[in-house]
Amino acid sequence: QVQVAESGGGLVQAGGSLRLTCAGSGRTFSRYGMGWFRQAPGKERVFVASITWTGGSTTYADSVLGRFTISRDNAKNTVYLQMNSLKAEDTAVYYCNAVTGTSAAFGSWGQGTQVTVSS
Repeated sequence: QVQVAESGGGLVQAGGSLRLTCAGSGRTFSRYGMGWFRQAPGKERVFVASITWTGGSTTYADSVLGRFTISRDNAKNTVYLQMNSLKAEDTAVYYCNAVTGTSAAFGSWGQGTQVTVSS
C-alpha cells in the first residue's frame, strides 16, 4: 500500500492558481496510477484527475478539464496537481490516492489539503 501526504493548499482568489503536492512513500509508488480527489463541505468525495504509473496518460473530471494539470515525478515519489483559473466551486479538501481507473485503489486516506477559493 502507498502512503501519501498532501500539501500546497491555501486561500486564493477566483482566477488564481495553486499547485498541490502529494508525497508518496514506499518503493512501489511508481507502480501505481495516482489520482486526486476532492470533498466539498457536505458532499461526497469525487474524482478530479488521474495519471498512469508511467505518466503517459491522464484523465480529468469534466469540471476541471482545461484548468487543472496532473503530473508526477517517480524519482521523487511525488504527484502534482496544477490548478489554474480557480473557481469558488473548486473549494474543497483535496486528497491523493492510488487509483484503479477513476476510483481510489485503497480505502485509507491522508489528511488532505484545504483549498479555498474566494469569489
